[in-house]
Amino acid sequence: MTEKVKILVVGLGNMGASHASAYHRLEGFEIVGIMSRSIKSRKIPEDLAGYPLFEDFDEALAQTKPDAVSINSWPNTHAEYALKAIEANCHVFMEKPIATNIKDAEKVVAAAKAKNRKLVLGYILRVHPSWIKFIEVGKTLGKPLVMRLNLNQQSSGQAWHWHKNLIDSLIPIVDCGVHYVDVMCQLTGAKPVRVHGIGAKLWAEAAKQNYGHLHVTFDDGSVGWYEAGWGPMMSETAYFVKDVIGPNGAVSIVADQSGSESKDAEEVSDSADIDRHTKTDALKIHYAQVDADRNFAKPDEILSMEDEPGHQELCDREQEFFLRAIREDLDLSESMEAAVNSLRIVLAAEQSIEQQRSIELS
Repeated sequence: MTEKVKILVVGLGNMGASHASAYHRLEGFEIVGIMSRSIKSRKIPEDLAGYPLFEDFDEALAQTKPDAVSINSWPNTHAEYALKAIEANCHVFMEKPIATNIKDAEKVVAAAKAKNRKLVLGYILRVHPSWIKFIEVGKTLGKPLVMRLNLNQQSSGQAWHWHKNLIDSLIPIVDCGVHYVDVMCQLTGAKPVRVHGIGAKLWAEAAKQNYGHLHVTFDDGSVGWYEAGWGPMMSETAYFVKDVIGPNGAVSIVADQSGSESKDAEEVSDSADIDRHTKTDALKIHYAQVDADRNFAKPDEILSMEDEPGHQELCDREQEFFLRAIREDLDLSESMEAAVNSLRIVLAAEQSIEQQRSIELS
């Protein structure tokens, strides 16, 4: 029987709790501790009660002696914790982003390679069957591609506090943007050459700009934009746009908008509901070909995604992949480099906002 991977879970927020639940239920893992800087003053989910709790990372690492560490804390701690974990010969699962700057991101990747430790990044769309199909169809649309992606979130209740604290580490187009520029890079297979960003601070309680928009140009002529905003003022009209357009037609992710009615004051806004961020009800494929009369030769096609996995199942799939990467010694070079590349693009957008100019990528 293969020994279980002893894992230390760091962070117990939205993603940390989901990943901890996966480790708790998956046969291949054994949770040896849960660490968060304020964990002893918060309520622990019932299925995770009984595990050793720590409020200091170094102490947790020394006492539990794990085989792997799952890092789901605030982004400004990611690189520090990952480097310490790798130095202790641990494999690492890390929620995005890999770091808050490129120098630290490259350090983490170099350390993982030097120690031959597995480093899996939480790019949840890479295990999502609907997004995998979305990219597959997008690659058939010809070149260049036009990619339109956004995720605006209207903050209320718990999400209000979560977004306010998260902005202390990263602005929205950086934090969530790594997912979507990674999708752009997969769609084009091309090199990003230029980035431009705009931003605005609409939320007095937030430390940084809470709205941003980035534009990317690729060396194959493809272009893409990503928009993200957090805060109680954000509109939920067109908060979820996922389109790819090429010479041969277009493919769009169609999300259910039926929940976007007026809500009670204590309800979480639809756009801030973490289950909605990966939800795909259908893919709509549009074919550009026309007949002799210039009418469309083929009707639009709808691919139903009603049976797609939910957020927790996607987290389970990420951890199943992490376990397989460790046990089968998978080569993760491509995904690690992709994580650094997507971070480089979104940080260039932030630089563009600050310097009010386009940024050329080397």
